[in-house]
Amino acid sequence: MRPHFLFTKQNNSFSVHVKNLEVLHVAQIQEIEHFVDTRNGYFDFSTYTFKIQKNLDYYHFVRLLEALNMDVTTQELTSSVSSSVRIYFGQYKGMLYSELPDSYLLWLKNNYIGKDREIICEEISKRNI
Repeated sequence: MRPHFLFTKQNNSFSVHVKNLEVLHVAQIQEIEHFVDTRNGYFDFSTYTFKIQKNLDYYHFVRLLEALNMDVTTQELTSSVSSSVRIYFGQYKGMLYSELPDSYLLWLKNNYIGKDREIICEEISKRNI
């Protein structure tokens, strides 16, 4: 089975959710880890998502994977409301909801009941986490 990447472009970075990580072989996971590590990215295994601080669009991401001969399926997730709304509290105050780490979004979902709750849930749904 091939890894299935769900690509999301953010302002100065991109994130990729590996939709089927739990069924991949160890060698495939190691290849993904190597890809992320060589680009100084961060892989969050609890959410099956990696993030790399590089301004890269979907087209160039696909071309990069092809140049590396990575056998993956890719899909682009489009931006939505959460891409233009900024968080107004906490340690990430001023950042766009679309730029927040997956772990913080999940924490907000379980602990926050304010006016932006719908935006938080939309962003979590968009990322498939």
